[in-house]
Amino acid sequence: MTELEEKIARLIEAAGPMSVSDYMALCLFDPEHGYYTAREPFGRGGDFITAPEVSQMFGELVAVWLYAAWQACGAPEDAIIAEIGPGRGTLMKDMLRTLARLDGGFAARHIAMVEASPRLAAVQKEALSGAPAPGTHGQPQWYGRVEDLPERPLFIVGNELFDALPIHQYVKSAAGWRERVVGVGEEGALAFMAGAGVPDPAMLPPGADAAPESAVFEAAPAREALMETVAGRLAVQGGAGLFIDYGYEGPALGDTLQAVRRHAYDDALAHPGEADLTAHVDFAALARIARGEGLAARLMPQGAFLLGLGLLGRAGRLGADRSAEEQERIRGEVERLAGPEAMGTLFKVLAVMPRGVAVPPFDGGG
Repeated sequence: MTELEEKIARLIEAAGPMSVSDYMALCLFDPEHGYYTAREPFGRGGDFITAPEVSQMFGELVAVWLYAAWQACGAPEDAIIAEIGPGRGTLMKDMLRTLARLDGGFAARHIAMVEASPRLAAVQKEALSGAPAPGTHGQPQWYGRVEDLPERPLFIVGNELFDALPIHQYVKSAAGWRERVVGVGEEGALAFMAGAGVPDPAMLPPGADAAPESAVFEAAPAREALMETVAGRLAVQGGAGLFIDYGYEGPALGDTLQAVRRHAYDDALAHPGEADLTAHVDFAALARIARGEGLAARLMPQGAFLLGLGLLGRAGRLGADRSAEEQERIRGEVERLAGPEAMGTLFKVLAVMPRGVAVPPFDGGG
């Protein structure tokens, strides 16, 4: 039993079973034992590898899109370039190197890192200490929340951000839909149970009434609140956002809560605080919120996004005059980033921008 599992068990004993949302929040962000506050999750030595860690090409192409979005939005002089949930800083480091090549003046604008974890912020500062973006605004600045950013046009990127925000789950029982909770089972281990809470019927997806017992529906108010904050800023201050995550394009039934530990899937209740907990993102819900703020929201698979921005051409240039072994490594990175059996289809890219603005490879629809 992990130290956090003991703490959770004590909390349940004192106050009763807790929601899946509260359980996720404790597992990921507990001040003493939370996964993101006490562990190094990223990279080959951690528990999982994100797209920026797979290849520099990912960050380079995201930077190309961000630069095109800035131009399409009128090239505002006081723009902020921001990343939210920056991990180890790898994505921003690759972006800044690319932006400096595209337009040194653009790269020298205000660079912002939105990071709630002091430990991860320290890792990011080390990674970006030599980043090519001193310019007139100095090195990147760190902020704890989107709300803390200066009020200027915002061009913001988030990679694997929304999947880690806590979700609520509802399970179909003999008595109808009930909130799924985490309690302590007969043998003292944590266990999923059907609680007393019921969902708002308006939240349920089509077909929910006919779903079989044990079916699961997920709702993510924390994700929706964050998108409201970001989209609200973009609607008022101008700019664009790009959000890359794994998920689906519409409301659906299904249990997508998963744990990853040491690069392998784990039981979500087995190692609290020692495994990453995530759930698939409902992109339709996020797009709906952005559109409600008067913005356009466009979605496509990660593979189509990267290929549309020239992934194959960049890979060819990167592999030119390299050894056969290096070229094979680069081909493997392309397949992992864009292949349908890897990240290319499961991962989606959501672009949020002013209506009437089109930034390839997205069309001009809303």
